[in-house]
Amino acid sequence: MESWTDQGLIIAQRAHGEGGAVVTILTENHGRHAGFVHGAQSSKKRALLELGNEVSIDWQAKSEGQLGTFKLEPIKHWAGYVMDESDRLLALLSACQLCDQALPERETHNELFHGTKSLFSMLSEDIWGEAYVMWEIALLRELGFAIDLSQCAAGGDHEDLVYISPKSGRAVSRDAGEPYKDKLLELPHFLRKNKTGSNVLGTPMDVLTGLSMTGYFLEHWVFAQHYKGMPEVRLRFQVQFAKKNEQQNHEK
Repeated sequence: MESWTDQGLIIAQRAHGEGGAVVTILTENHGRHAGFVHGAQSSKKRALLELGNEVSIDWQAKSEGQLGTFKLEPIKHWAGYVMDESDRLLALLSACQLCDQALPERETHNELFHGTKSLFSMLSEDIWGEAYVMWEIALLRELGFAIDLSQCAAGGDHEDLVYISPKSGRAVSRDAGEPYKDKLLELPHFLRKNKTGSNVLGTPMDVLTGLSMTGYFLEHWVFAQHYKGMPEVRLRFQVQFAKKNEQQNHEK
């Protein structure tokens, strides 16, 4: 009999069998791991298995390669903090679906687990949008697609980086990128450094610029060969964020 205990974040579930479900969890030490949960359709279990929930895990199987079963206990209901904010809730669901569809199974991603917990805790803060963009950058790095914001790819001023190359993911300075700006992606202000070396706080429009940037790399680097393409909830989140920003600007 194989077994282990861990903690994790529920990122997906689907009904399976009579009253059960296959639940996928981003664990701290065992990566993206699936397991069967008995009685998942009961009211108590349905609340436990909501996406984004943090749980303690007991996993057992006859052999390492089997699906195995989960026994779960609640730790924190992260979605409850943003249930009344549709765009923030979509951000949580987007992070869950990105992890579920992009991460290989049972490959340890300890830093990403803790980064995702940090993101969920930031969703109730004012800078949640910037935190989400930074989380997607971390996800890309975890998958081997690092965005390089350390210096200009064309040898320009590294303190005036305003673009990013869609081919290499490397930053480009204002002067070096000017002749090619129509072919480059815009770097959001909260990822740019001013002359003091500090980052500038972003605006909702700036966050949208960041979502467009990371969305491009997710689509072309991570999901280009994926049979489902970009996760639907990630696309819906960006559309919802843009609509809310447009509405707030109109009201001003």
